[in-house]
Amino acid sequence: MSCLGSVTVDLSDKLENPGESLPVSGHIDVDAYMVGDKELALPHGANYDVVLTNAGDGILVTGIVRADVTGECDRCLETAAFEVSGEIEEYYLFEEPSDPEEYEDGFELVSPDRVIDLGEAISDAVVMDTPFVVLCRPDCEGLCPTCGANLNDGDCGCEKQSEQAWVDSEENPFAALKALKFDDSNDELSLIHISEP
Repeated sequence: MSCLGSVTVDLSDKLENPGESLPVSGHIDVDAYMVGDKELALPHGANYDVVLTNAGDGILVTGIVRADVTGECDRCLETAAFEVSGEIEEYYLFEEPSDPEEYEDGFELVSPDRVIDLGEAISDAVVMDTPFVVLCRPDCEGLCPTCGANLNDGDCGCEKQSEQAWVDSEENPFAALKALKFDDSNDELSLIHISEP
């Protein structure tokens, strides 16, 4: 089952001879799709433009699908928006091949009534062009791991407090340096030379 649903094209009395082509475009009115366990919204659905060509033993489909997508930013959890522009390429054979392993990328079959379903190919193109990490912006700062504040809105101060707590901590190997006293009356640093015997 494709994540964008079924998109059928009836080829009855069409593309009967090798070399013939048929342009097909359309709109898929779907609200959302899934990538793994992540749901992404399609506020305006998706549009596709493809060309179907009779390649002799099957129908070659090439083209593009475009969509505006919104989802949750993986760093700050705010709304993220991006565009998908995925390339479609699928081969639909007229008959089951004698050696299916010849088709490394797989294949689909044209149904006996000469109907093909572009849904899977279009869905694959959308998923493949969806970024693995969805961000509201490339330099998103994410959330503070301590207080959960959105760091895009400004510094929450937790990092500075954490650094100060580490400086003051007895586990800090440099904590002993805090006890060192310097003579404020001497503005210049004096170097003590120890002569060798």
